[in-house]
Amino acid sequence: MVWVDLFINGICLGGLYGVLGVGLALVVGVMRFVNISHGEFIVMAAFVGVFASAQLVGVNPLWLLIPVAALFFFVGYVVQAVLFNCVVTAPDLFGPILLTFGFSIVLQNAMFELFGTDVRSLTAGGLSRLSISLGSVSIGVLPLITLALAIAFFVALQLAISRTAFGRAIRATADNRDVARLMGVKPTRVFNITMGFAMAMAAVAGMLLAMRSTFTPFSGLANLLVAFEVIVIGGFGSFWGALLGGFLLGLAQLIGLHFDPDAGIFYVHVAFFAVVLFRPQGLMGIKLP
Repeated sequence: MVWVDLFINGICLGGLYGVLGVGLALVVGVMRFVNISHGEFIVMAAFVGVFASAQLVGVNPLWLLIPVAALFFFVGYVVQAVLFNCVVTAPDLFGPILLTFGFSIVLQNAMFELFGTDVRSLTAGGLSRLSISLGSVSIGVLPLITLALAIAFFVALQLAISRTAFGRAIRATADNRDVARLMGVKPTRVFNITMGFAMAMAAVAGMLLAMRSTFTPFSGLANLLVAFEVIVIGGFGSFWGALLGGFLLGLAQLIGLHFDPDAGIFYVHVAFFAVVLFRPQGLMGIKLP
């Protein structure tokens, strides 16, 4: 039964990792643009969640997910329109990487000035202590809610991309932005809204992560690393691949901790290395040239 417990809780943790990476996967898939500041936005959303929860005493943080996500949609839209669109069409990768790296440093230091280095977390109240017992297996209610939200998130994103007019515009822009422009699509507007959705997903991921663990202004790099590993394992451009990548990393972490309690997320990186070594195109990606 130990293995059943590890599997279920690993899948629940993997759902959270999938949400960490899906926003980055969306940006990379549509814009071919790696946002190095993605991790800092996740941490910033966690701080916003802590602040909002302190002001609204007695309100479960889960109810704050929608307003915080809406706020970060606006932030992502503005940042893309004002800043990132300047380099998103750059002929080389160095411009976008340097800009987003510099922006991540600015965000990190701004959070340090505002919040200090104290370790924070987002209290979910009694919900964090509730569990469901299935025989000898105990599953936390909050991890199950996180998994359900992650799956619902991926389903909604897939339906939006495949069934709506704007989803068709996103697919056309990702395929060939010049041809899409000839069809009346404005790529910059698509980029702005895409980044808005990516930041909304990052906000949800940040708040869910803050309910399960602690964070500081310097946690962004660790979050970015996990998000990047998720999309590489899943395969670039595959949303469901990102979820599978999250499941694999969650299982690797908990199974590794079972055998080596001091390992932390070491085995997460080992799993990433193994996938890159033996299947560099990812679990659901196309074969890279």
